[in-house]
Amino acid sequence: MTSAFSAAAAGFGTGLSLIVAIGAQNAFVLRQGVRREAVFTVVGICALSDALLIALGVGGVGAVVVAWPAALTAVALVGGAFLLVYGALAARRVLRPGVLAAAGTDPGSRRRAVLTCLAMTWLNPHVYLDTVFLLGSVAAGHGALRWTFGLGAVLASVCWFTALGFGARLLSRFLARPAAWRVLDTLVAATMLTMGALLIAGA
Repeated sequence: MTSAFSAAAAGFGTGLSLIVAIGAQNAFVLRQGVRREAVFTVVGICALSDALLIALGVGGVGAVVVAWPAALTAVALVGGAFLLVYGALAARRVLRPGVLAAAGTDPGSRRRAVLTCLAMTWLNPHVYLDTVFLLGSVAAGHGALRWTFGLGAVLASVCWFTALGFGARLLSRFLARPAAWRVLDTLVAATMLTMGALLIAGA
């Protein structure tokens, strides 16, 4: 029991240390949480996607993916281009805050949120490096308890995205003014543009 708990705790700590860093996915979840738009769906997509990728990593799929480095290059290029476009849209909202006010009333906003969340997750090669490769490699070191380690990492992902998505609404009262939204969108734009440029440059 103690060994199993230690493995799960190690997985939780490792997973949390990798996921907490500010990135494109976290910035998107934070923004959706503050807007209170499709939060449950976005959090669910992020958590389930991480669970699947972690399971693939613990199962040893990372070694197979290494055989196709061109696949990760393609993902980096497509994902980088997507982040640049999203970052440009966030930058436009900084200059035109009226676009933000209209976005929440659009009936298609939930569908766009889902598609954007899927793209943020599955078109980001860093997600594969962190979950499939890195977590998979660390999990392998726990031998028979590697799946317990993986379960701890999955739990960390669920806890983080839930806290980020639903906890973000606590910032709503501080973002009642357009100027505050401009600050948030400036952070989102800077994150997306930087990540997009780094992905393309690294490909």
